[in-house]
This record gives sequence, C-alpha cells and structure tokens, in this order.
Amino acid sequence: MRKLKLVTAATAVAVIASFGLAGCSASGSSGSTTIKVSYEKTSASPQLDTVLQAAKKTFEKAHKGVTIDLEPVNAGDTDYKTKLALSERTASTAPDVFYEDTADIQADQAAGYLLKLNPYLAKWSDWSQFTAAAKKAGAGTDGTYGVPLGVDARVIWYDKPVLQKAGVALPWQPKSWQDILDTAAKVKAAEPGVVPFSMYAGTPMAESTTITSALMLLTGAGGSLYDSSTKKWIVGSSAMTTSLTFLKKLYTEQYATSVQDALDPNAWQTVQGKLFPNNQIGGTVEDSNLPSAWSTGGSYPWADYKTDAGVAYFPTENGGGQGYTSMSGGWTLAVGAKTKNPQLAFDFLSTALDKTNAIAYDNSAAQIAVRKDVAADPTYLAANPFVAAITKAVDYTHFRPSTSSYPAVSGFIQTATEQVITGKQTPAQAAAAYDASVTKLVGAGKTAKQ
Repeated sequence: MRKLKLVTAATAVAVIASFGLAGCSASGSSGSTTIKVSYEKTSASPQLDTVLQAAKKTFEKAHKGVTIDLEPVNAGDTDYKTKLALSERTASTAPDVFYEDTADIQADQAAGYLLKLNPYLAKWSDWSQFTAAAKKAGAGTDGTYGVPLGVDARVIWYDKPVLQKAGVALPWQPKSWQDILDTAAKVKAAEPGVVPFSMYAGTPMAESTTITSALMLLTGAGGSLYDSSTKKWIVGSSAMTTSLTFLKKLYTEQYATSVQDALDPNAWQTVQGKLFPNNQIGGTVEDSNLPSAWSTGGSYPWADYKTDAGVAYFPTENGGGQGYTSMSGGWTLAVGAKTKNPQLAFDFLSTALDKTNAIAYDNSAAQIAVRKDVAADPTYLAANPFVAAITKAVDYTHFRPSTSSYPAVSGFIQTATEQVITGKQTPAQAAAAYDASVTKLVGAGKTAKQ
C-alpha cells in the first residue's frame, strides 16, 4: 500500500540524486538480447517484483539467449515516474517494458513513450480473458498502450469494535452522507480520542486526496470532472462546492484527523498502520487493496483485521442515482516506443500477465482481478475475505480522465481541499479558485458549465 502521487512520465523534470540513468541498452552483446524492465518497488508494495522475478525465470528458460534485466526503482510513485521520464529521453536508457499508471497513458502516448499494442494483442489469445473495463483502462487515444495488472476501487473501511462501542448496528452501510455524519457523531460522543471518520485532504497527500476523497465526493454529489464526449473540463459545478462543504464539515466538527495530521505526507501511514490496528478510528475511505497492508508480511500487520475490519460502499449524497459511488485506478505494463525488440518485449509482458502470474499478483496485492479466468479461480476467491464486496464496488466506479491536463487539474483540486480544511477559503471560494485555475490552464473554449 502506498500513497498516490501523480506525476506523469511525460512531465516529470527532476530526479533524486541517488537514481542514475545508467543501464544496458535493449540489445546486449553479439548473439544475445537483453530486455530491460523498469518498475516501482517499495517496502510497502513488493508484490510486482516477486511476480516479475518469477516471469523472468519462465521467460529466460523458454527463450535461450535472451536476458530479462529487471530494474526496480526503490521509490514511491513520484520519484519512479521522474526516473522513468528521464530514462525515456534516449533509446540507450529507455526501458523495453515498464510499469505505467493508467492515468498517464494518454500523456505518455502524446510524448512518444509508448508502443501501440493492438497488432500484438490481436495475436494473443489471453487478451479475450481481459474484461471490457480493463481494456478501457489501458486505452490511449487511438488504441491500447497498456495491459492492466489489476484494478482497484475506493470503499469505506470501518472498525467493527469501534462502531459497536458507539452503538452502531453492524454490518454498517451508510445510505447518505448524513448517515456518515450521524455515525461519526455517535463515535465522537462514545469514544473521545478516537477518530470517528476521516478522508484525505490537502496537497501533501497528493493524488490520494484527489481520487480517494475529492472525486469520491464529486461523483457522489452527481458531478463530474471532465466530459469525455465534448472533451471539455467541467467548471462552475455546484457539486464541487457541495463536496468541499462536506470535507470541511468532517474537519471542523473534529470527526477527521487533525488538520496538522492531514497535512503530513505520512498521513496514510497513520491511518493504515496506527489507527486501524489499534482500534482508534471509526472509518475512512481507502483503496480496496488495503488488506494487503494488514495481512501477514504486509507493511502494517494487523492480526485481527479479518474479524475487526468491515467494508461498505460510499453512498451518493442523498442516496440517489445508483446509491453508491467509487473511483478506480490501476497500473499497467507497457512497451516502450524506443524498444529495438518489440515482439520480445511484448512476449515478456504477456508472460508476466498470464493467468498464473496474474493470480499471484492479484492475491498478494489484494487487487481486483481484470482477467475473467482469474476472477473465477478458487484461490483468488479464497485469498481475500473481502473480495466479493470490493469486486462489486466496480459496479459503481468511475475513472480519472486520462489526458495530459489531468495532473495539473488534480493539483488544483488538492489545493482547494487544503484551503478549505485550513479555513483559508470557504468551499464556494475554493471552488471558484479551482474553476479559474482550470480555465487558465486549458482555455475557456475547453471548459463547460455544469
């Protein structure tokens, strides 16, 4: 489990000094071929490294003379994307296969970093096993540029003992935002010192603030960020003001963590690793793969998570529409446009994402399966006690706009939430400032009122 920070490979401009760009090119010495694979690896998310190591052994055994050079980047999202952007500048340093955020695909396609995969996918029988939603997640403007590893969703995670002490009936499933506030009030009254219900806010939590809080609220209030049919950004939305108003109430009523804690870049570690395992929080909105952090071998082992944790869907403001909402993201494996061995690069990608490796990854990372055969596999169904609930969340989900403007727009949203929870702006003022920033970025002709 990691905090999301969105910086596209196409726009990253700096890199921490410990990361060099040295690395072998796609072609090795005469008579041999090297396929370089770049991906993110952290102490909180080692699962991909494990799967790629297994795929390397399988692939090299079947392809004599081919070496898979795994190059993990031991850093979070921002620094990983920074290094990737710098390595993509020349063919000698660009990886053949790499880990790519679904939200970055169109921007990196426009930058010329990604190979269009349609000709290779047409010959890969396993492609029929991927769901329509998964295929959409890897799409660029004119085809497919990434193959998803898995997908996530956002749900409410709650602490059963905390809610029970507050007299809240279980299982808990709020039907409106008011239900959330009412439950938070009960927890606050019954258990001083416990955080009743928190949602991320502010710029330090970066993309987690946007996708896990702001966009959950925006879609729940009936709003949208972007009109894909007209390719225009939405401004003047009352749903944005409504969303910021709810977030402000969580903090002013002292239901959420303190503002100081919220503006700590490690706020996610506090929530996931401290508050939940110690039964010090009523609930929060988080990734569907949160149990991977609590399980044995995870970053924050919680012996009782299978019995003490509960999952619920985030309701729409007043229970209208589908009744619930969610936001999904996810990562893909992509082939670099500068590769000298596109077929071999794709062949390794397809090995890493075959059924065996997909099951291993989805089970260990608590991901929602994107392959139909994996979703029906008994080992997948048994690996996560919450799998049925979090998979159903996809029925209510939305995706972030995969456009080159999104990273900047996401930053404007984070700023708006921070201005509101710190009391520097009212929700209406912050929403107006957001509108102005978006309009200045994309131009009035690419905005629409909602």
